[in-house]
Amino acid sequence: MAHPAPAPDGDEVALYYDIDGRNQLYLLDPDTGDLEQWSDGQVPKDARHGFAWDAAGERVFFHLDEAGNEQNDVHAIDRDGNAEPVVEMDGQVALQSVGDDGETLLVGSNADGQMNVYRHDLPSGETTKLTDYDRAVWTAELSPEGDRFAFMTNTSEDYDNADVFVADIDGSNARNIEVGETGAESAPADWHPDGDALLVSDNTPDKGRCGVYDLQADDVTWYGDGEYEETPAFFLPDGDRFLATRSRDAEAVPVVYDAETGEGRELDLPGGVASLADDTPLDDGRVLVQHTTPTRRPELLAYDLASDEYETVLNAEYGPFSHDDFADAEYFTFESDGVPETPQRAVDHDPYEELEIGAILYDSGERPSPLVVNPHGGPRARDTLSFSYRTQFLLSRGFSVLQVNYRGSTGRGREFVEELYDDWGGAEQGDVATAAEHVLAEYDWLDDDRVVVFGGSYGGYSAYWQLVQFPDLYDAGVAWVGVSDLFDMAENTMPHFRSELMVKYLGEPDENEALYEERSPVTYADNLDAPLLIVHGVNDRRVPVSQARIFRDALDDAGYDEGDGYEYEELGEEGHGSSDIDDKLRSLELLDDFFERRVGTVEADVAASDD
Repeated sequence: MAHPAPAPDGDEVALYYDIDGRNQLYLLDPDTGDLEQWSDGQVPKDARHGFAWDAAGERVFFHLDEAGNEQNDVHAIDRDGNAEPVVEMDGQVALQSVGDDGETLLVGSNADGQMNVYRHDLPSGETTKLTDYDRAVWTAELSPEGDRFAFMTNTSEDYDNADVFVADIDGSNARNIEVGETGAESAPADWHPDGDALLVSDNTPDKGRCGVYDLQADDVTWYGDGEYEETPAFFLPDGDRFLATRSRDAEAVPVVYDAETGEGRELDLPGGVASLADDTPLDDGRVLVQHTTPTRRPELLAYDLASDEYETVLNAEYGPFSHDDFADAEYFTFESDGVPETPQRAVDHDPYEELEIGAILYDSGERPSPLVVNPHGGPRARDTLSFSYRTQFLLSRGFSVLQVNYRGSTGRGREFVEELYDDWGGAEQGDVATAAEHVLAEYDWLDDDRVVVFGGSYGGYSAYWQLVQFPDLYDAGVAWVGVSDLFDMAENTMPHFRSELMVKYLGEPDENEALYEERSPVTYADNLDAPLLIVHGVNDRRVPVSQARIFRDALDDAGYDEGDGYEYEELGEEGHGSSDIDDKLRSLELLDDFFERRVGTVEADVAASDD
């Protein structure tokens, strides 16, 4: 299931669910747990992009693209299943805010090049551009009265910067409310119900923090003691409290703050990852929480903030399995200076600052066990103690799995994220390889002759880079929708990914040609010394399929034979990955076939369960 969202009056919950084999929109009664299917093929098969209720609770606005290309338009579906396009524009459209007046939508669109904010008037069908910035504009939030909106962008010369702006609803009188220092990142999260304050985030002191900005007093109050990274979510209807999410190691837990006293407390939930579902409480005042662990698929909980008690309102489905069939994970830390013992074959880095790096290890129970090193994407992301169908599948095939929150990952503050600026293919890749060396030395049941690297998106970049930088470490690799040529990526990705990912992290290509060439895996394609599977969706607009084709062609030019030195698969009708069941099954079959032939797998003895 994905994107659970309580209706405006809180008496039902809409969610995407693929329980019948295809992603559909469902209604959940939180009192009974009953599910009612709303859509019948009108919503996308891939649940990557979310949806939002209209103000009356009679329709849902959702994103619809073509074959996974993420060039979304906004559509609406009513309770009778009637669907229609609402906002159609060139490029990518992202629904950002729905007005309480029932007439106004704010959307982001790159129709004119960069991602900017547009206002769509539902009665007239007219769409008007509100912002016109060179840098991408994100997280547009309508005020309760609909007369203003808040958003995040950067107008400074410091490319690392992001500020919160407030403007009139026609886009005029935009002003930077200056809640953080230049070079830090601030963003709006929610308007106070009275419209006189904003809930904001900021990482000026390093760790992300929550604040309430008083628009009349032009003053901000900060919350928390700075020990953990915290991200604001939304005000409760009384306006006296707000919710946030706290990152702690590889876990996440919601926190409720008293806006007046500053006191905060964590919700009393089991370990794992708990995320707040949308920004609307249920009609009895409880808040909806999605909770997961490495062995438990996501389930929905209704949490009573007054009693600190909760109940499950939607259990996870396991089919023939039980959560007891799945392998748990161990979180650990190790020291890394970004340079492993394994020889560096592409770029010879000197040791970096030694940092504590977090990682997660799943033990398949196979002895000896092959190891899949699985770096996360993003790179602005992190691996957590949450359920992953792909990880559990690999475990069922006898592979233990290692995930590494290398420097540059989130959850540790701004300084840790900025370690990756101007250094793709540097210390963060050394952290990944050092983690692999660490577990291979620590656990003698891991088979150091069967070590595989597998990742998608930036994890695919990592897979390419690990194989050309540390070829002595790996016996096979899989690069899924991965970045291989930084010049081509900057030229052909969507404009907001170019500015907010490529240029923010690595500078302009024409000003940093040496860095772009040196840190492109394709530059060292002839270092490949292990079987490689390259997989890419032909409709990918984030990481274009040219990235896979360029690396394939470089291998051909270097004398590698397709089918022997490497294998290549382009996926039609798919973009930057997919959550569709058929697409997921195909991805598992590709992995299973490659690993069985190239590394050797076992089939787990998983018994059927009535749980």
